[in-house]
Amino acid sequence: MSNAMGSEAPQAGPPWIQPQIQEKIAWRDGDVIISVPAKSGTTWTMNIVHQLLTGGTPDFRDIYEEVPWIEFIGRPGQPYQEVLDRLDAMPSGRRRAFKTHSAPPVVPFIETGSDRNVKYVVVFRNPEEALVSFRPFIEKHSDEWFELWGIPRKAMARPDFASFYEEFIERSGMHEHGFFGFLNAWWPLRERDNVLFMHYADMKRDHEGSIRKIAEFLEIEPTAEQWPKILEYTSFPWMKRHEDKFEACTVGQVPILKTGAMIRKGVTGDAKSDGMTDEISRHLRALGERVCANPEAIDWFYEGSART
Repeated sequence: MSNAMGSEAPQAGPPWIQPQIQEKIAWRDGDVIISVPAKSGTTWTMNIVHQLLTGGTPDFRDIYEEVPWIEFIGRPGQPYQEVLDRLDAMPSGRRRAFKTHSAPPVVPFIETGSDRNVKYVVVFRNPEEALVSFRPFIEKHSDEWFELWGIPRKAMARPDFASFYEEFIERSGMHEHGFFGFLNAWWPLRERDNVLFMHYADMKRDHEGSIRKIAEFLEIEPTAEQWPKILEYTSFPWMKRHEDKFEACTVGQVPILKTGAMIRKGVTGDAKSDGMTDEISRHLRALGERVCANPEAIDWFYEGSART
């Protein structure tokens, strides 16, 4: 690992991620914010919330039309107001749900008891699994997307995970700020009435139980007829068969992703097969323990509640 890690200010994220947009959103009563680090179950959780809000339906073109990504712009120079106008135009007669990779205070946290009852579904995944999943995700970005932004593919992509970790993740500070910093921001808020902590590993172990937990938190009571549809349409096999619905095909000026970018393997405990080494694992864990001094939080981040 580079000895210079942490000696420089982290580089900005890709230019299509503009977190400051979130400060300008006019939140509504009943809004649901899905706050998840990268490659940690975001798309799955977006679909779970959408299926619960609709009572179970396969009739949508793109999950990103239904659950917008509130820090994303689809072309260089796109005015923030276009994003905000789209959110404001969402029907007022149904609850809205949004995706973000930000944690408070970047995504505003609205306390229970204000004039708007905003709920936060916060999902974590073992950071080793998330980071090894991130490399093939970058590889699946289209040439057209990189060309649109004037970014050479080699600026972000690497041929193996070891070089990707050292030359991209480590230098950008993504592991520190986007994962352990995310944990630090949310951990003190985990017991608030309008915050639900979920772990990807627990969701995989108990699909139905996890969805029922989210439904209860969102105060949604599906009917006996709706439950089988919700469970089917949130299953990994169904989402894999319909992966075109989960690849952000409607939000960019050009295609963003190649097929298979969002729905990969859907497994846990398999980081080593995607390139995680013992050396990187130790380095990552040591970094996490420096950034987050709470051992309980770190253990939960890695293992989920079922192993604590």
